Amino acid sequence: MEHNTQIKVYYADTDAYGVVWHGHYLRWLERARCDFADAVGTPMKAVEEKNVVMPVVDISLKYKNSALLHDELIIETSFYELTKLKVSFLQKITEKNTRKPILEAVITCVTTDKSGKLYRRMPDEIYNLFKAAKE
Repeated sequence: MEHNTQIKVYYADTDAYGVVWHGHYLRWLERARCDFADAVGTPMKAVEEKNVVMPVVDISLKYKNSALLHDELIIETSFYELTKLKVSFLQKITEKNTRKPILEAVITCVTTDKSGKLYRRMPDEIYNLFKAAKE
């Protein structure tokens, strides 16, 4: 399954040269993963109500081009890897009109309870929803 999130670049997202500050990409990737979770039936609010949070434990980013002021971006989010312990997402950012690649990321999350205790296995309800969406 793939899900797309659209972002528009505003002044507050850029530096003095009209180029997106690198840290903003992480915020946008997080937003896109939350949209993806909603689309596969695991909204983050519902997950948290079950005493489960999904912290990021690994990020691999490859910057390909800079996004610029007024660009319209598409963030494509899909599964990269799913195991009983973790879920990794593949996320690609492209400029909507030119299809210019901006960034590619693989982001890995695990499941913990709200106090930070690691679940040895992802709770079955979440794993099964992810697995069904992946297939």
